[in-house]
Amino acid sequence: MKKVITYGTFDLFHQGHYNIIKRAKAYGDYLIVGVTSESYDIERGKLSVHDSLLTRIENVKATGLVDEVIVEEYLGQKTRDVIQYGIDTLVIGSDWIGKFDHLKQYCNVVYLERTKNISSTQLREKSNEICRFGVITDDADDFGVVKETKYVSGIHIERVFSDDIDIAEEFCKKYELDSYSNDFDEFVKDLGIVYIKSHVSKRYDYIKKCIDKNLHVICDFPFSYDMEKCQELNRLAKEKNVALMENIVSVYLRAFTQFLWIARSNEIGKILSVNIGMSSDYFPYGKTLEDMSVIAITAIIKLLGTDYKYLSKHNINLDEDIEFSSLSFRYDNCVARAQIAKGADLHNHLTIFGTEGSIVLEDDWWNTGYFKVIKKGVKKVDRRSFNFEGTGFRYVIQELQIMLRDKRYECNRLTDAEGEAILTVMNKEAE
Repeated sequence: MKKVITYGTFDLFHQGHYNIIKRAKAYGDYLIVGVTSESYDIERGKLSVHDSLLTRIENVKATGLVDEVIVEEYLGQKTRDVIQYGIDTLVIGSDWIGKFDHLKQYCNVVYLERTKNISSTQLREKSNEICRFGVITDDADDFGVVKETKYVSGIHIERVFSDDIDIAEEFCKKYELDSYSNDFDEFVKDLGIVYIKSHVSKRYDYIKKCIDKNLHVICDFPFSYDMEKCQELNRLAKEKNVALMENIVSVYLRAFTQFLWIARSNEIGKILSVNIGMSSDYFPYGKTLEDMSVIAITAIIKLLGTDYKYLSKHNINLDEDIEFSSLSFRYDNCVARAQIAKGADLHNHLTIFGTEGSIVLEDDWWNTGYFKVIKKGVKKVDRRSFNFEGTGFRYVIQELQIMLRDKRYECNRLTDAEGEAILTVMNKEAE
């Protein structure tokens, strides 16, 4: 008798889940399915799991294809299970290609391609909480987006759009999406959310088209360098009752919210200065100088407000591979400075100095999962850590889900005034 095992969360059980189990069953005579526990889902960064463990187990059993269900509770359990149950074949999704090759010494490892062409009817029959997701891009690399959506229950990524059909096709095949298109109307049919990751020159037109189709939008910032166009898009989104969210990951992280609260709460006294360093070397998918500037400026505006009294900006381009930017802000009783480098190594940090102490975030501080609070006269450093997984994009999607659940279509993580202030700084000419 050949034994097969597969694993999954199986939240909001739908046809795609059934297909995985059915395909796994075909590899042997006896099928074991490992269903992840709540604690393990939290540990590995799986967000917004809707169904209880018991419900998810019952849904798996209800397929009639499973001989045994076990609970996956910790990292590394697969090795133990394969040995303990005498498994002949491990079946796992193709998004994990290569990750479980070490188990080939114990059993056959099969990576299944993603289930495609799940109709909206099939999804809605199982749950009305699954939202269909699409990507607009002019790059065949997803920068982790597709994998991030898989960690948020209730999201099913469908298709990709690009003006260049070859890019759309390459993206679709690379990330095993259902379909691709360079026809906008064909692309948006039956979608609920669109993520726009295209050049800033194209964002305004794409956002406006999506809003006109009553779609919720996540888009890289800025939406446009034209302030009036940005204001128009925000106004249209409010009129249509759709969400328009800036993809500035840090503002959606719990740790970022916490250190903002500490900085503003007088725990380190009155803020005297904010000092920021950023290098593109710390971004796994690369960032432009403008992308990094948005993150740095956002942190300063969130910490100190929009009412700065003076701003200076200096750019240095040594060659096409090395760029450097320095931003200096002066407020009534404090100062802020950001130094940003592309192609050059720069110490990455965000340090807030106050009259009674300081807050220090190090390394890739924009992916805030950890920071230190150092108080004057106290020898012990207060270290605070929070869960952070992946690229952080999953937390943006989770926030959008919460907004839609609450029928709240305006994001409160970044106000219109803050967004306009960030754009104003971005548009300032370098001295």
